[in-house]
Amino acid sequence: MTDELMRTRIEKATAANKKLAEKLNRRWYPRFHIAAPAGWINDPNGLIHFQGRYHVFFQHHPYSDEWGPMHWGHVSSPDLVTWERHPIALAPSIEEDKDGVFSGSAIVGPDGRLNVFYTGHRWRNGKDGTDGNLQVQCRAISEDGIHFEKLGVVVEGPSELLDFRDPKVWKQGDRYYMVFGAQSADHRGQVWMYVSRDLETWEFDRVVFQDPNPDAYMLECPDLFPLGDHWVLVYCPMGPAKDGYRNRNGHNAGYVVGDWAPSQDFTPLTEYRPLDWGANFYAPQTFEAPDGRRLMFGWMGAFDDPVASQGTDNWAGQLTVPREVLLLDDLQVALRPVAELTRVLPNESDFGSFTVTGAKTLAEDLTCADIELTLDYAASTAERIGLQLADTFVYYDDLAHRVGIDRRQAPVEPRGYRAAPVDPDDELTLRVLVDAGSVEVFAGDTCVSSLTAASDGPRAVTLTAEGGDAVVTACHVRTLD
Repeated sequence: MTDELMRTRIEKATAANKKLAEKLNRRWYPRFHIAAPAGWINDPNGLIHFQGRYHVFFQHHPYSDEWGPMHWGHVSSPDLVTWERHPIALAPSIEEDKDGVFSGSAIVGPDGRLNVFYTGHRWRNGKDGTDGNLQVQCRAISEDGIHFEKLGVVVEGPSELLDFRDPKVWKQGDRYYMVFGAQSADHRGQVWMYVSRDLETWEFDRVVFQDPNPDAYMLECPDLFPLGDHWVLVYCPMGPAKDGYRNRNGHNAGYVVGDWAPSQDFTPLTEYRPLDWGANFYAPQTFEAPDGRRLMFGWMGAFDDPVASQGTDNWAGQLTVPREVLLLDDLQVALRPVAELTRVLPNESDFGSFTVTGAKTLAEDLTCADIELTLDYAASTAERIGLQLADTFVYYDDLAHRVGIDRRQAPVEPRGYRAAPVDPDDELTLRVLVDAGSVEVFAGDTCVSSLTAASDGPRAVTLTAEGGDAVVTACHVRTLD
């Protein structure tokens, strides 16, 4: 199917995006995270290593910094460090995707071409979601990973499904498997599975999983993959109410560890657990690197509340840094920044070991940093140990045994805080990735990621101890080249 209309619409969207970028405000725009040149970005899509490069596609509205008819933006990298922008990969151009080229995934076909599968989206009433969605799964192919040809619909799905989207495809044995998120006719969140031998003809296999929480009416962005001796099902449940520190965002992401084999249901071995406890983490997707690592990107943004840059800066949202996904002995999933990130921030200051009583300045002005701080937890007496990063406070609270990001001093909304459980041994290591408008905190098997906003002027970094001393055994601050 030669798609002249798609090419025309890509050209139009690119021109509009360039015009938008002319007035881009870079005060909080990321320096080492993936973001659109201007406009809106959400879910990472089509993550794959293809023809010697890592490819990251993403949901993109090129016309404004608000969500709108979805296109696929595209960047690639040889090393997960230096990213090159490519033309918009997909734009609405056929009847089935006229209201949006929604999320999906990528796989290399038997002929060596790149196949992407995405959800073609239409509004049932032709204008908005009041009467529900019409969603089908579509396929496009590419010789070079940059220019695509649409092949149309491959999975229709039952017409009674209220939501049916976000295909994730992988190969196992001589078959291809595809899972989607679905909202059933009785409003239960489910994961559906289809099977194919050739990537062209797909047959329904089963409802492979249903969230036991009846409040979860839809499971977005499912991802099923092997890790260790088990399988991990990642998904984003829509509907569950706030529960203490959990489900604080309008949209949340988590996982269940279990067992699965072809022609079987997914059997959970754990309860649903958050993947990231921050204010801005959603729609994660994984893929396998050439060396066998399972890598993940997530979206840092929000649908419900405007982020700081919206309405003023001509851009909204970014992706997380690439993270390695690990399965621990207790069946906890842990996320770690990939090792390649040390090449992004190579200038290192080693502060050695020291004790903090009150405060210690680490930098007078620092926009981007990779801060690694190791505490002698047994010897420290402070009730709270923190890093003041301009207007954002990253801390470990020894009373609550939680690590958190506090944005109460931010110059604009959103503010508030998020915190994750940490159970330290004799030692506690915090790794904090700071960009112009975001903070990602890693501690033990937990992480907290939030967009941030800093006031104009120098962005000092200060280490603080409250109610006692903080005994630091190692402190490294890495900055951009």
